[in-house]
Amino acid sequence: MAQTMTAVPGERRHDTREAVLFGGVYGAVLACSMVAALTQYGHTSRATRRYDALWLLVTALASALAHGYAHYIAERAPHRRWDALRALAEEWPLVTAVLPTVLILAGAGWGWWPPNGVEYSAFTLNIALLFGLGLVTARWSGRSWAVALGTGLVDALLGVVVVVANAVIK
Repeated sequence: MAQTMTAVPGERRHDTREAVLFGGVYGAVLACSMVAALTQYGHTSRATRRYDALWLLVTALASALAHGYAHYIAERAPHRRWDALRALAEEWPLVTAVLPTVLILAGAGWGWWPPNGVEYSAFTLNIALLFGLGLVTARWSGRSWAVALGTGLVDALLGVVVVVANAVIK
């Protein structure tokens, strides 16, 4: 027997595509920023890279919790029993978007590749992720290929800004 959901008046539900775009972009920019911050002082031992991976994961989870909680509080509609958990669960794209960077850092910490200079791979991966998210979501929205490519480039520019800012600040 199928269960039908009735919408609460004034409730705004995010569709999956919107959540993937927002959470993915936020997560990829967060990963770029964290890698820039964590590698600022040149600590590149295997132990440091494992710590960096763990710290990035904890930061992503905390950001997802804060963002989900903010959505829950901001909704002016009456709340049902499990709405807070639903709001938190809807932040999965943010955490998922940082997992490739966590894997890169952890892999360097586990000796899969040299820990020195791994941040450049992480930056490249996140810039590519941002480009892909922009491109795919623009195409999902029915935009032309030219507009989708432009959207991908603008999203990728977010990651480039973080990398350039990191280089200038150092």
